[in-house]
Amino acid sequence: MSLRPFRDIKRRKTKVINVGRVKIGGDNPISVQSMTNTLTTDVKATIKQINDITEEGADIVRVSCPDPSSTLSLKEIIKHVSIPVVADIHFHYKRAIEAAENGASCLRINPGNIGDASKIHEVLKAAKNNNCSIRVGVNAGSLEKDILEKFKEPCPEALVESAQRNIKILEDKDFFNFKISVKSSDVFLSIAAYRQLSKVTDYPLHLGITEAGSFVSGSIKSSIGLGTLLMDGIGDTIRISLSDNPTQEVKIGNEILKSLNLRNRGVKIISCPSCARQAFQVIDTVKILEEKLAHIKTPITLSIIGCVVNGPGEAAMTDIGITGGGKGNNMLYLSGVQNGKVLTEDIINKVISEVEKKASELEN
Repeated sequence: MSLRPFRDIKRRKTKVINVGRVKIGGDNPISVQSMTNTLTTDVKATIKQINDITEEGADIVRVSCPDPSSTLSLKEIIKHVSIPVVADIHFHYKRAIEAAENGASCLRINPGNIGDASKIHEVLKAAKNNNCSIRVGVNAGSLEKDILEKFKEPCPEALVESAQRNIKILEDKDFFNFKISVKSSDVFLSIAAYRQLSKVTDYPLHLGITEAGSFVSGSIKSSIGLGTLLMDGIGDTIRISLSDNPTQEVKIGNEILKSLNLRNRGVKIISCPSCARQAFQVIDTVKILEEKLAHIKTPITLSIIGCVVNGPGEAAMTDIGITGGGKGNNMLYLSGVQNGKVLTEDIINKVISEVEKKASELEN
């Protein structure tokens, strides 16, 4: 029970590629990904973190592969996880080959950094033989020397030229199963670069504001940058880069997509900031409900409003709603209709029960 979006976002049409079982581009859902921060050689810790990331709602995960021990570890890691694994490769072409042969679904590389044409050819051959896609990862902090000399500093034109150069390298080798990113830690630079790139290529785009910062500041920067692009219809997969637990990256990524009605997963809570009119502790209630409803994957809308000023209107637009009332009596709404009163001390248990019941109904 929710209102039709005021504005439907018209997504830019892109080619479709496969990252393992996940399709990227075209009309496929915008996927959310994160990256592990464990040592890849610590197989047990990496598997646990990937499974935590998956449980939070990630579709794809990336792991660092800086040495032969890391790429060898991929073979065991992949046996114990359920989402596609992207191998992060920066310079050594042999790491890319090893990663593809050990089960990686995608390679994150800059073809221009791999070396001469023969080395690139070997990487692409391994990728083709193992049904492995590639992400061309252009970053403002690691642009090619000649491009930096030409433009004097990282700018949208520099990032796009680097991307086009790397695209040509792949196309010249008849390799087309790839996506592209042009990341920067600067929001305006990132937005401008992606907008320019979207005009000159139809390959799927991986969005991100790189090195965005801590949980709060990084989430805000990412929401502004990625939200602006997504509202323009640009973007096929996203990664939020935070100095925090990778599960937090996934949580913010999904929240950005949910706020734009680009993806629905789990309980979407509409709640008031609370004020002197509140009939119960809204902030504490919402925090508890977020934690206790995290296991729900079915899309459900829930409004938690502390008073009767805005409560009934919000409840009319959600699957389940609570509106604060006088003397500890609060109103429960189901599908926008008043269902009965709920005592303040019973709100959390009642809401959990109704959400779980609704999820079961929708799933069946």
